[in-house]
Amino acid sequence: MTEIIDGNAVASEIRDNLTDAIETLADAGSRPGLATVLMGDDPASQTYVNMKQRDCEEVGIESHHVDVAGDAPPETLYDTIADLNADPEIHGYIVQAPVPDHVDYREVIRRVDPAKDVDGFHPENVGRLVAGDARFRPCTPHGVQKLLEDAAIDLEGKDVTIVGRSDIVGKPLANLLIQKADDGNATVTVCHSRTTDLAAKTRGADVVVAAAGAPELIDGSMIGDGAVVIDVGVNRVDADNEKGYELVGDVEFESAKERASAITPVPGGVGPMTRAMLLYNTVKAASLQNGVDVDLP
Repeated sequence: MTEIIDGNAVASEIRDNLTDAIETLADAGSRPGLATVLMGDDPASQTYVNMKQRDCEEVGIESHHVDVAGDAPPETLYDTIADLNADPEIHGYIVQAPVPDHVDYREVIRRVDPAKDVDGFHPENVGRLVAGDARFRPCTPHGVQKLLEDAAIDLEGKDVTIVGRSDIVGKPLANLLIQKADDGNATVTVCHSRTTDLAAKTRGADVVVAAAGAPELIDGSMIGDGAVVIDVGVNRVDADNEKGYELVGDVEFESAKERASAITPVPGGVGPMTRAMLLYNTVKAASLQNGVDVDLP
């Protein structure tokens, strides 16, 4: 019988296990603080920010938010970043993507203090991850690792195919899974839009991670018998219901479930883990900045 990997349950356990570390830091005079920055009024981004603020409140992290007008010059956003870099009450922050077209997101990331870069996107943090000395693991790849760990999936010597080469998921996850570590030691293939015969690559994998941002790109015929399927994709497609849409992953769930030994659903799989690992990174940032040792899950 196929195991449905419950991201909500694993994320809830991680949040619960962070509570002691948060209180240890608070007792030492440094309750973790996470800030979110939103430039513009993108509805989806506002929803994500609201969810992150609620997550902080639930575990005892101080939550801060800064709105920047969507038509403001880039310097306005850069000034906000400089203020957050200098604020000792803010241990980590994120600039919610996407930013308006007139702002260079790469320049935004370069201006973030690497010690407060809880997304793990700053070039210094990317370099440390590749070198095997990560300060912060990017939230979604780290969440995928935690899901595999909770499902007792031993990656050593396994063939993992990642579909998607983004800076946010595909590239960092590939680097994490090949490292000599208990949650690594896999042989990783990264596929993308130029890959020839994608189905052959996915069908031969012990673990398939779908992170291409393409609705139901991978169906059951592309999954090997007994493979583990981690679906990172969240896509809105038209549907005949009250909302007018539904959320689907990059994997066609029903047909893939028939072949897989374990699979994540959408929603309720990787998504909650991304948010939980942001809290994890914020607590770690507060610990590092204040020299207070804490136990992290």
